[in-house]
Amino acid sequence: MGAMQDSRLRRAAPRAPLVGWWLLALCGLTLAMIVVGGLTRLTDSGLSITEWRLDKGLTPPLSSERWAEEFALYRRTAEYQIQNRGMSLAEFQTIYWWEWGHRFLGKMIGLVFIIPFLLFWRAGALEGRFWSVLSLGLLGALQGAIGWWMVQSGLADRLDVSPVRLAVHLGVAFLILALSFTLALQAFGWPRAPSRLGLPSACAWVLLAALFGQVILGALMAGADAGAAFPDWPTIGGEWIPADVLAGDLAAHAALQFNHRTAGYAVAALALAIGVGAALWGRGPARGLGVAVGLLALAQAGLGILAVVTGAHLHVSLTHQIGAAALWLTAAALVRAVSLR
Repeated sequence: MGAMQDSRLRRAAPRAPLVGWWLLALCGLTLAMIVVGGLTRLTDSGLSITEWRLDKGLTPPLSSERWAEEFALYRRTAEYQIQNRGMSLAEFQTIYWWEWGHRFLGKMIGLVFIIPFLLFWRAGALEGRFWSVLSLGLLGALQGAIGWWMVQSGLADRLDVSPVRLAVHLGVAFLILALSFTLALQAFGWPRAPSRLGLPSACAWVLLAALFGQVILGALMAGADAGAAFPDWPTIGGEWIPADVLAGDLAAHAALQFNHRTAGYAVAALALAIGVGAALWGRGPARGLGVAVGLLALAQAGLGILAVVTGAHLHVSLTHQIGAAALWLTAAALVRAVSLR
């Protein structure tokens, strides 16, 4: 019976290892994009480039005239006028390089997608997965537009980009990450046989959805610079339930921290339950992946607490974001493992 099911799966989307490696490379580049984007946000570099022009964006400033031009454009922003007035050219160059690297990496991802896509399509290697892979490319193109939509929100009278637009941008990045990884696993023909989680398979889907919600809450908190607002734990500003939460002010720093922390506890509890269930009753790939999500969630909760008490230290916060991506990818693999019937 299992062999018949696997045969039907192969007919729908034949194994294509080369396509799998290409998609895995896209997944890796997307992960790098998320990391560089996190550094861009943590270093307040996102508004250092105020234009979206391909003719200028393909190469960094290579002359003193170009640097002067870019710096003059930045000095018009509210961020410079209010927060960074008096910044030297050398200091500007530091933040500029992070944003330029982020945008350049995005352009390279576009090329890494388009050229192989056309070659694989022409060779017939996208049989059974053409539309899903095309959707991945369209989602990537949309992400570029969302990135500029986000940046524009900070070029008027704001010190930073809109937290909501930042959350949308990061959310789409995580969707691209999961889709490219899942399509790569499909191209490799993984898993080869059904496995059992030990708990209802729906738990894996619930965990994935909960993780996505937690990513959005984290982005809202980071976008509002709320991460360093209350460096105490387990209380928030000395309160178990902040007054802003009770007053319904969900945009306040205390409320943003409370929501992210509370959701984090719930996600960690669910992941640990999945891990214990998988260890006791699971079998096949789902068993190891279930245990892995439990352990990763525990580590991620610890990193979150460390980020709080260190006042959102750069390295700790970045590691916390990388941990979120690792947990997200593991949960996505778990969903695929338990979905094969």
